[in-house]
Amino acid sequence: MNKRKGIGLLILVVFFLLPNKQLNSWGFFGHIRINKMAVFTLPPEMIGFYKRYIDYLSEHAVDPDKRRYASKVEAPRHYIDIDHYGNDTIDPFEVVPQRWLDAVTKYSEDTLQAYGIVPWHINTMMYRLTDAFKSKNVEKILYLSADLGHYVADAHVPLHTTENYNGQLTGQRGIHGFWESRIPELTADEYDYFVGRASYLNSPLGEAWKTIKASHAAVDSVLDFERNLNSTFPKDQKYTFENRGASIMKQYSLDYTMAYTTLMDGMVERRMREAVTTVGSMWYTAWVNGGEPDLNQLLLSPKELARLEKEAKELEEQYQANPINGRQHDH
Repeated sequence: MNKRKGIGLLILVVFFLLPNKQLNSWGFFGHIRINKMAVFTLPPEMIGFYKRYIDYLSEHAVDPDKRRYASKVEAPRHYIDIDHYGNDTIDPFEVVPQRWLDAVTKYSEDTLQAYGIVPWHINTMMYRLTDAFKSKNVEKILYLSADLGHYVADAHVPLHTTENYNGQLTGQRGIHGFWESRIPELTADEYDYFVGRASYLNSPLGEAWKTIKASHAAVDSVLDFERNLNSTFPKDQKYTFENRGASIMKQYSLDYTMAYTTLMDGMVERRMREAVTTVGSMWYTAWVNGGEPDLNQLLLSPKELARLEKEAKELEEQYQANPINGRQHDH
């Protein structure tokens, strides 16, 4: 496993030396933290296996974002603009069917893809992970667990549920990366990650929609608090410049970040904690539905490890060489 850890360290170095490639959603830091902490929510029958491969699950939590530089179909899997389907008098959660086929019948697949499919994609990933447990395919269990954790975490971000995903409609461009990347980067080491044990989910799809509804309920607060703070905070103290590898990047200042965090009363921490719990519960549910295989008997073979490393290298090359597909959330 030393070779695998070495590759993981190399990936870490690459990310920090190439700041022009900004990952979206929870960012590099946040997704790694969520997948890593989700491991510790698992029951005894699972935690040994997941701890054995915790480096892989953590490092590859960012793979779906990197695939946005390689695949044109990836972007809609990370969000849903649920407000597109409603207005002041229509609750979108009352009119959008939760089941995929019903939603396709009502709106067409093209429309759903145009405005995001994250709850349905989470459900698809659950079916795939369940099948991987049934077949005791270690490679797929790890690959799909890491990916599923990413999409579940994305669903916990309020700005992943609105057409105004980067504040571009309200003159707040840059708020997306601010909320989900800059704030965790500066504050997440102080978060309380003792979130309890994973629980069995009777309806993973229903849980995904529950998560989207909770995230969307926070959208107005995310935008309003920042707008109000921006109107009173000294303009010359809002941003700072930081060295990132060989570049200097403009960032929201520590004082502005902490003032915003105070106004939100710990919202980012709460959503991250919820993400940790839900990721663990999704993994646990897939394992139960997959027949509760004895994970202590499962190990990656040298051949499987080499294949995973090869795939990671190819994805990294595509990520570095290509522009992002779909919407961007850079400051």
